[in-house]
Amino acid sequence: MDKQFWHERWENNQIGFHQQEINSYLQLYWSRLQLPAGSTVFVPLCGKSRDMLWLLEQGYKVLGIEISQIAVTDFFQENGLHPEITSVNGIEHWSCDELEILCGDFFSLNVQDVAHCDAVYDRASLIAMPPAMRPAYAKKLQTLFPTPRPILLVTMEYPQHEMEGPPFSVHVDEVHSFYSGRYEINNILTRDILQESPRFKNKGVTAMSERVYLLRPSTG
Repeated sequence: MDKQFWHERWENNQIGFHQQEINSYLQLYWSRLQLPAGSTVFVPLCGKSRDMLWLLEQGYKVLGIEISQIAVTDFFQENGLHPEITSVNGIEHWSCDELEILCGDFFSLNVQDVAHCDAVYDRASLIAMPPAMRPAYAKKLQTLFPTPRPILLVTMEYPQHEMEGPPFSVHVDEVHSFYSGRYEINNILTRDILQESPRFKNKGVTAMSERVYLLRPSTG
């Protein structure tokens, strides 16, 4: 999977991964990060997620990164927002009040780009990565923050051989292998979602669950 894959998905409107509704786990569990209002939340691979609007409504600032200009354009147009667009080091910055979306490649970011961020919300990033790319993604995310930031992470598990991702199945052991060196990992929810996921059942998936993790920087 490469950058062209995601460009083509947006160009062809193959965006079944996009959720119209605000993610319920975000609404239920974000407060556990105990993040003060006014803090900045980093949302990698943000697409046109309306979750960013919810975070803004809670009094947070939001920095997203998204490779597809179609997704970024749609987000602002669909929500009646009028961004100021500037270019810095080849990355477009789409800014509107307390929201900024960088239109570019996540892997091209540097520490300075996200230094002002206080936490990370990952609902659709890790599960968007095929197995071969996930270690690089997790390493890059942690490299961006020399001082670890708390993370609310949502993943999905199912028999990977039964369906071709994305979204990809990410096992709990993987999450620990990626993050246990710098984080205390708390799996705060595991929920069976197969019966409410006809799209996946129709593809032959026989078991599917979602997990929500709270990753807090290790103190030891």
